[in-house]
Amino acid sequence: MQVVLSNIGKKFNRNWIFKGVNFTAESGDLVSITGHNGSGKSTLIQIISGFITASKGTITYSPKIEEVQTSFGFVAPYQNLIEEFTLLEHLEFHANFKKALLPFDQIIDKAGLKGSENKIIKEFSSGMKQRLRLSLAFFYEAEVIFLDEPTSNLDKQGEAWYQDLILDFKSKKTIFIASNQDFEIKEATKNIFIENFKS
Repeated sequence: MQVVLSNIGKKFNRNWIFKGVNFTAESGDLVSITGHNGSGKSTLIQIISGFITASKGTITYSPKIEEVQTSFGFVAPYQNLIEEFTLLEHLEFHANFKKALLPFDQIIDKAGLKGSENKIIKEFSSGMKQRLRLSLAFFYEAEVIFLDEPTSNLDKQGEAWYQDLILDFKSKKTIFIASNQDFEIKEATKNIFIENFKS
């Protein structure tokens, strides 16, 4: 999917966080969004993914899809999960909105969560929850994947698993990653440096 940002800006009260962002991403692009802490990386990725609206500018997705967010995968440490569900129930529920690319048992195995099928999500560790978020983004149909600090709460083994996901999927999707961690964005082919869009 092609994603075109045209003169995107965001302000809170009277203060512009950034403005004048013009950028095009194509299928197969891995785009890093970088900048100092508090510069607006998370804000921009939430605007591109449609979670919040821009103060000015437009975003165009091609090909045009009526419910475009059903073509997105999104991962962030602040992303809520349904904590009352078991792992299997969560995967089944998600499949009501997006087609799973693998049988549920294979998703669980690939996520490193085997044995937790019937465990409720609120009993998961923070690292297990992040593995579930990443699995919902990568192992269900999505044309564009948005990752905001994707390895938050993951241990070294989880970080290596994340790198494998990126290598497996980067040529097949459009991927945006908001991060200042070099290892999270080392495969990036394009970059949006937020500091270039300050007033």
